[in-house]
Amino acid sequence: MLKWLLTLVVAIFLLGIIAPHLARFIRFGQLPGDFAFRFRGRIYQFPVATTLIFSLLLWLLSRLI
Repeated sequence: MLKWLLTLVVAIFLLGIIAPHLARFIRFGQLPGDFAFRFRGRIYQFPVATTLIFSLLLWLLSRLI
């Protein structure tokens, strides 16, 4: 279990570093299927399509390793 926790921490750390740079290329959070709406002066975002793409990429990466 400790190995999975360490892997999760490293993955989140790397995603935090890579996500801003990757956002320029794939329009992170602005794909068709990502929902954003304004309610009482706040913007709420639900990146459904982006989450599915990242999940698919991570799944493919895990199958290769």
